[in-house]
Amino acid sequence: MSKADTAVIHPSALIEEGARLGANVRIGPFCVVGADAEIGDDCELASHVVVAGLTRIGPRCRIFPFASIGHQPQDLKYHGEASTLIIGADCLIREGVTINPGTEGGGMETVIGDRCAFLANSHVGHDCHVGDCVILSNNVMLAGHVTVGDHVIIGGGAAVIQFARVGRHAFVGGLSGLENDLIPYGMALGNRAYLGGLNIVGLQRRGFSREQIHELRRAYRALFADEGTLLERVEDVAAAFPASELVDEVLSFIRNAGKRSICVPRDGHGH
Repeated sequence: MSKADTAVIHPSALIEEGARLGANVRIGPFCVVGADAEIGDDCELASHVVVAGLTRIGPRCRIFPFASIGHQPQDLKYHGEASTLIIGADCLIREGVTINPGTEGGGMETVIGDRCAFLANSHVGHDCHVGDCVILSNNVMLAGHVTVGDHVIIGGGAAVIQFARVGRHAFVGGLSGLENDLIPYGMALGNRAYLGGLNIVGLQRRGFSREQIHELRRAYRALFADEGTLLERVEDVAAAFPASELVDEVLSFIRNAGKRSICVPRDGHGH
């Protein structure tokens, strides 16, 4: 074990030989830190936390009891490859959270950004890429290979299917089942989630101007109108809003299609 002189470790905690602990790290009762793990400066593991595998946790993270960080991914194709889990700075990981490392089929790493909050019993599957300032509410489930942009909020009990993309500043409602890609600034609702409009409240809270929001609204209405195909409407909106960075972000997200379809309004909702 390599630890700074200022680390405080409870006598009942098990820190395996080779683990690296930063300055002012606090390890509470009955925690286990594996030999290949690295815990950044000023982190706190409250109690009964397990950090395993090739896991790197950034500074000032707080991890609560019974969180399982970096254990073998829940993928039947996993063969024990030395994949990694990287967690950024200032993250909050509450009780019972599970975060898995990557696999050979997904780039060998799971990556979490800075200032994220994972509330009780939420799960981040293998090979996920989660941006900065993301909030997963209680019991949220991200399947493998999911990409989540910055400032996304996912409501309690929601599930996101494997390989789905969630764009920046989007919102997924509680108990939703997201089977498709959700555009940046969009809002998904429902058991088989549909696009319910723009995340107006989130945009207002994060300081987007009235003009930016109105511009996104106009582009949204044109994108999800009834005429033509979605790709045809993408080109029409691109021509109508040539100088809008926010609209261009939405259009680029749609053009750069992943393995999932784009989440669209249901029966006119969200227009």
